[in-house]
Amino acid sequence: MSGAQPEKSRARKGKAACALLLATSIFALLRPTLLHAQETGLRGEVSESAILSDQQRKARQLALASQGQQAPASAAQDNTPARTYLPASAGALPDDTDADAATAARSIFDPPAVTDDSSADTPTPPKPRRRPAAARQDAADRDKDKAAGKSKKKKPATATTETTAAIADNADVPDTDEETANRRAVTIDSVDRQKLDPGAERTASIEGQKKKAEDDPFAATGVKWGSFVIRPTIEQGLTATSNGDSSSTGKSALLSETALRFSAASDWRENSALINGYGLFRETVSGYPVHNEQGRIEGQLNVDLDNELRAIAKLGYEAVPESASSPDAIAGVSTQPLRQSLDGSLALEKQAGKMQYTVTGAVAHDFYGDAKLSDGTSLSQKDRDSTLYTATLRTGYEISPALTPFTEIEAGRRTYDQRIDNEGFERSSTRLGARAGLELDMGEKLSGEFSAGWLREAVDDERLDAISGATVNADLKWSPERGTTIGVTGRTTVEPTTSAGESGDILYSGRLTGERLIRANLTANAALGLDWRDYVGIDGHDTILSAEAGLTWWLNRYAGLTTRARTEKLTSNLPGRDYTANSIFVGVKVQR
Repeated sequence: MSGAQPEKSRARKGKAACALLLATSIFALLRPTLLHAQETGLRGEVSESAILSDQQRKARQLALASQGQQAPASAAQDNTPARTYLPASAGALPDDTDADAATAARSIFDPPAVTDDSSADTPTPPKPRRRPAAARQDAADRDKDKAAGKSKKKKPATATTETTAAIADNADVPDTDEETANRRAVTIDSVDRQKLDPGAERTASIEGQKKKAEDDPFAATGVKWGSFVIRPTIEQGLTATSNGDSSSTGKSALLSETALRFSAASDWRENSALINGYGLFRETVSGYPVHNEQGRIEGQLNVDLDNELRAIAKLGYEAVPESASSPDAIAGVSTQPLRQSLDGSLALEKQAGKMQYTVTGAVAHDFYGDAKLSDGTSLSQKDRDSTLYTATLRTGYEISPALTPFTEIEAGRRTYDQRIDNEGFERSSTRLGARAGLELDMGEKLSGEFSAGWLREAVDDERLDAISGATVNADLKWSPERGTTIGVTGRTTVEPTTSAGESGDILYSGRLTGERLIRANLTANAALGLDWRDYVGIDGHDTILSAEAGLTWWLNRYAGLTTRARTEKLTSNLPGRDYTANSIFVGVKVQR
């Protein structure tokens, strides 16, 4: 009997423990709980580690409840009902405006208030449900914030920067009614999928943008040298001509022709400078002997001064052999004398309202080499060396930016290094002239100027007549359409002489030129010329007619093939001066 008592006592204790465990389980099942996703505050994916941690927490609570022990404060805090997920969009909640009606309609399955949990040491008040009107107001405020954010021009940020900022903001800023309750729903992928603000998008690369088409894709690019851009050109080819030296006794020849040209323009912020030059070399390959070298270099400097004042300085040097068709050409020589010229000028321009004033001073010095005769001797040409000093006053009135009529008055003095020439004449002279003209400035369509007047140069020797006559000067550029340029030039030149009994002559020169861009890499050009020379002291005159046409085909931007045909005819009432010269040139042109 004594052994049966302990067994019955243990049996009763086991039944009591089982009943207690069963009652606790039934109480736990009857107690309503939130869904796991709402309890943990997640609306997206839940990690396995979070699920495992939650299961372990519940297992510990059940074990403590079965042993009749009270859960510690940390467990009670863990068991605090999670904040209920509230949709942000307006109208997602029922319009429960009456709090009492909401309490009365409360389901028995709703979670109990936190105050009902007696095991919590520091109970947290439940988060109140937002009224629909407040939800709609919050949505309107968010739309206003988005609109304000788009109006601000913020610097574009990379996806990594935006993601880092979003995570940092979610970690540091406490939860508010304006933010979504579920912070863990913000992931890196969700931030990357957000649409960028159009104002924060990156600008396309320069290489991807459309480039403006060049007006002339085969124009020389130039070489940068200091503060200048130099554009050199070389032309090499062969010339077949019917008259090697353009004289009445000239014969056919095949010539090697080389032409060098260059221009250098400054890229200064203020003022400007320009340098141009050329060199032409002709040598006989077969036929009539020709040896010709000539060239010129000139520079111009423009300086803007104070008080609407501008200074223009020019300086040039030229070396050209005497032409066989010149009035001063010497017969019976193997080589004509070399004429060298050194010229310079300084001009000051002043603009006062619509009035324009220009004062120009110029100096030109010509000196000649000796002529080589056929017998090997030389003939001095020192008596032809002279210097011309001129001063010009120009006054213009600007009717409009496109039209400016003007008048010019010129005065000068020509002095010879040898006061009395080899024939016993005193050649120095005094120069006076006047002209009126019109300056045009219509942009690329039409620009330039033309003038007409009278010029007189009186020789000091009374036995010689004064050189006088009408003057015509022009330099116009007209573009009737893009790719086509028509040019008109005219010049009046006084040519003194040392021939016995003659004062000299007046030479009128006119040129009509045309250039047409047939294709981007094919250019055509043509020219018509008319020269008329009027001798003073004798009844004589010369007429020179010329025509030329050419083509240039660019293989690329730096090299091309060029050809041109030319004809020239001089007719004179003086004996031994008529000639005709026809020529054709074929060569290669290289530029940079």
